[in-house]
Amino acid sequence: MDIRPAATLALTRDTSNGIEVLLLQRSWEAIFLPGYYVFPGGALDPEESDARRHTAGPGDTHVSQIMSLSEGGQDYMLAAVRECFEEAGILLATDRTGQLIAGDHPVHQDRRAVIRGEQPLAELCRRHQLTIPLDRLAYLSHWVTPPGPPRRFDTRFFVTVAPEDQPASHDGQETIDHLWISPSQALDDHRAGTRLLGLPTLRTLRILSDFDTTSALMRYAHANPPEAKPEAPWPALRKGKPVMLEPGAPAYDEAAKLDPEGEGSVNAEILPGRAVEIAARVRRLTAPNAGMMTGPGTNSYILGHDRFTVIDPGPDDPAHIQAILELTGGRIDRVLVTHTHQDHSPGASSLRRETGCIVAGMPAADDGLQDSAFSADEQPSHGQVLDTDAGPLKVLHTPGHASNHLCFLLTEQQMLFAGDHIMQGSTVVINPPDGDMKAYVESLYGLLAEPIRYIAPGHGFLMAQAEAVIDYLITHRLTREHKVARALKNLAPADLKALTATAYDDVPAALHGLAARSALAHLLKLEAEGRAHQQGNQWHSTGHT
Repeated sequence: MDIRPAATLALTRDTSNGIEVLLLQRSWEAIFLPGYYVFPGGALDPEESDARRHTAGPGDTHVSQIMSLSEGGQDYMLAAVRECFEEAGILLATDRTGQLIAGDHPVHQDRRAVIRGEQPLAELCRRHQLTIPLDRLAYLSHWVTPPGPPRRFDTRFFVTVAPEDQPASHDGQETIDHLWISPSQALDDHRAGTRLLGLPTLRTLRILSDFDTTSALMRYAHANPPEAKPEAPWPALRKGKPVMLEPGAPAYDEAAKLDPEGEGSVNAEILPGRAVEIAARVRRLTAPNAGMMTGPGTNSYILGHDRFTVIDPGPDDPAHIQAILELTGGRIDRVLVTHTHQDHSPGASSLRRETGCIVAGMPAADDGLQDSAFSADEQPSHGQVLDTDAGPLKVLHTPGHASNHLCFLLTEQQMLFAGDHIMQGSTVVINPPDGDMKAYVESLYGLLAEPIRYIAPGHGFLMAQAEAVIDYLITHRLTREHKVARALKNLAPADLKALTATAYDDVPAALHGLAARSALAHLLKLEAEGRAHQQGNQWHSTGHT
């Protein structure tokens, strides 16, 4: 699938209550993100570069350098301006006197011609003697659509202050509604499940929400363009042979971090029993318990140089326990357990018996799925900072997958040991009653407030761009919740089986038994929020879904 270059423009304005931003709602018939609220934007046109002669401000060489491009940076900016005119009816342009045009300028009569592709931006500027002031735009972020969606875009996000006296208007085709809203309110609406927002929109809104005025925002954006991220294929080894990893491949982030020079020395496969140094004084050792639910096996993380802390000893497998003892020389001060599912905690008792170490974790729930033999010497509290030989380790209580789930943040490395709260390549099972969807989503939001650069999951490779990973999980869950809520509104009263069949119509029927557990988790979240209630085996909508 081709990845199309695209551009997006966040229009902002000052109000007595702070900054507002313009959002457009995409049509429910759209192939990509139906019903979602987005910023104006779209794919670049081949004629985009023709409008360069009608620009003011930085030249293409300067703009491209800021965007880590060899050339063509101006074209992204011009596409953002054109798409904003098409989708929102607002054109960032100056007239012959250098003044921003207003809503009564005759150029607005040509909007439909631009939408139909009959009038390129260059021709529009020539006819009306307009100039596009690129110095009024600031480069804010870069997003490449991950594999999976029906369309993929390589999108550059820009921000500007909306020109006064130009009212916004959606086009009535691709976009069916528009509104000015504060970034914080938009984020709250998304969190409440009442407004669909995609990952890059969420990330942009989160940036915008930090500022009280557009002038402060623009000063920041001009002075802090986003840092370039690895995007080219990265060399690695698989079964001893050189391979090239494409961006988005499971081992890509780990290979780019551990082999920044691209020498091809990092393994693109997880081999049980082979320790991998993933950061200074941090090694990963994977247990030999590969399976459908455990992927390549459970990761144990060994922190330290002279004295050691072990996170998630895994199953009580003699070979795995012996490997941990050999790597540490038995000098283990503490074993930390993220949660007490059978693939994470049972090895703790053997390590305590062999070394006399302290075992720390939260008590297991009595649901028949936990390690009932687990006993802890310490119960860490949320926000507590533990001293380790690898640096301070912050405890984060993250219920959802399990009520006793903990994550641990190595603050100096900004590395999160995520257990099963965040998994690579799949979503986490939320199985009531111990699994709690509301608690899970709230825990994910809590992680967004932490300074996390890398995620070290309980299964799989290191993951970079932590905020994007977390945003994806939140968006995925709330998108599914939206489908469950709509199914409830349309079918209620209805039982779990009927609701699952509708809300998970994109999932093979053979998997609907498993999907029903997730559907139940969503319904219980809606019930906790006063948006649904259950009578017998029938679910009802409260009318607030």
